Formats: sequence, C-alpha cells, structure tokens
Amino acid sequence: MSLLLGQIAAEFGYADRSGTGLFSDAIVSGMDVYGLIGNPVGHSLSPPMHEAAYEELGIEARYVTFEPEADAIGEAIDGAQTLGVDGLNVTIPFKQSVLDHVAVDERAERIGAVNTIDFSADPPTGHNTDAAGVVRSFEHHAVDLDGATAVIVGAGGAGRAIAFGLADAGATVRIANRTTDRAESLAAAVPGATAHGLDSLDTLLSDADILANATSVGMEEDETPVPSAALHDELVVLDAVYSPIKTRLLREAEAAGAKTIDGAWMLLFQGVAAFERWTGTSAPVAVMNQALRDRL
Repeated sequence: MSLLLGQIAAEFGYADRSGTGLFSDAIVSGMDVYGLIGNPVGHSLSPPMHEAAYEELGIEARYVTFEPEADAIGEAIDGAQTLGVDGLNVTIPFKQSVLDHVAVDERAERIGAVNTIDFSADPPTGHNTDAAGVVRSFEHHAVDLDGATAVIVGAGGAGRAIAFGLADAGATVRIANRTTDRAESLAAAVPGATAHGLDSLDTLLSDADILANATSVGMEEDETPVPSAALHDELVVLDAVYSPIKTRLLREAEAAGAKTIDGAWMLLFQGVAAFERWTGTSAPVAVMNQALRDRL
C-alpha cells in the first residue's frame, strides 16, 4: 500500500523529500498529514518545529516535505486533496502561483501571497501566516503596535507581509527600499503607508518606534542595510534574517541600546499560526521554539 501511494503521489508531481516514508506510512495508518511544499525544501526548519508540537500534545500527525516541479503547483494541490493531506505550508517558488488554485482569504489576497493551505474545506483555503507571525513576534516581546511608527526596509515578499501585518495592527508604516518605485507600489496598497529611498533612513528612524529589516542583507555577509548612526535606544529592531541568528544589524542595534527581535521569532510564529489553524489547538510555543533554535 505504501508503494502504491508513493506511485500515486508521483503522478501528481508530489514526491516526498523527507526520505523517511513518513508520508505514505501516515496515510496508511490514518494519521493527519501536514507538510511543506516548495522547491527546494531540504533546508527547511519547519518539520522539527511541527513534529515537536505533535509529540508534546499527543497529536497523531506527521509533517513532511514535498518538492514538485516549479510548474506543477496545480497538480500538487490536486494531489494533496486526493491523497488526504490536511494542511500545507507553502514556500518559494509557489507563494504567488498557488493563489490560482485555492480559495484565498482577504489578508492573503491583499498581500498577494499564500504560505498556508487548509484542506478541511472544498476548495482548500489559502492564508498568509507570515503577517500574523510578525505581529505575534512583537506581541511576544511586549511591543505595542497600535499607534506605533514603523520603518520597514525592503518591499519584497517579506516586506509586504510585515507592512500589512503592522498596518492591520494599528501602526503607521514607512517603507524604505533601494528602488523607490517598488516602495511606492507597496505603500499604495497599505493603508496610510509612505514610500522612501534608503537614503532617507536617518530621517525616518529619528522618531520611529520600530524598525524591521525585510531584506536578505546580513544573511550571506556581515553587512547591514541600516546606518548604525540612525539607530537609537527608543527603537525596537526586528530582523527577518534568522541565519545568522544575530545579524550585524541586531548587534549594532543592541550597542545603540535598542530592543532586538531575531528572525527566528517570525519563523516560529508563522508556524504557530499555521499549526493552530490546522488543529484548532493552542500551540506549545515554548516547545516549538526550542525545537527550532536547537537546529539554528
């Protein structure tokens, strides 16, 4: 039976990349199946985080990874329904292309990206927990977003999720990007937001409460997108980069006396939001956080 299920999955372009047989074994045994769909997915930290939550709460479920071809997202979603998958997280390159294959909720439609699919309805529903993840990251660190002034550096996918999440929570959003036209496009979609170039960061941050780096700067090199002189001790600084866990931006923010939030919190809380949507159960946040950080 496991072999047959594997063959059916392969027909849908739905190859299990966990290398463990967990997918077919879970289907055969009647367990709930959740997972991550993307290409590539081998680097993902989501499986240990979710598996730790299932074990902690005694939930009979498995979390596996799938890697369909880049042009096969439609077939992959059909395959997930046919095979009885309960929920999927979605990552690059499918966050936008999957919009055409699920019923998209209002926030995900505004952001223009889906990172979580719930198969409990027909058609399956698409959601964006990245926005919820950033808001819950700030809330976890006792940061009041309502009425705050937030500067977001970057207007790509992460920037969009952060901008909508913070604006929905009551913050005034200022978007700074290397190319101002992209910042202007995002600002036009986010209520009350304004667009700026990176050369305006000194001025933008002078009276800001929050700074969020939504670029990849600091991931591959020890660099920062923000001049250290612009940082001050009344800022809360979040960096979406989680590898390394303490980027140059966060080190310089700490030196300036700012409160800092590393990118692993965003990764954690987007996963928490997905877990709670799928299971209807409060997530064991501390357990998931430990499982995540053990692998960073």
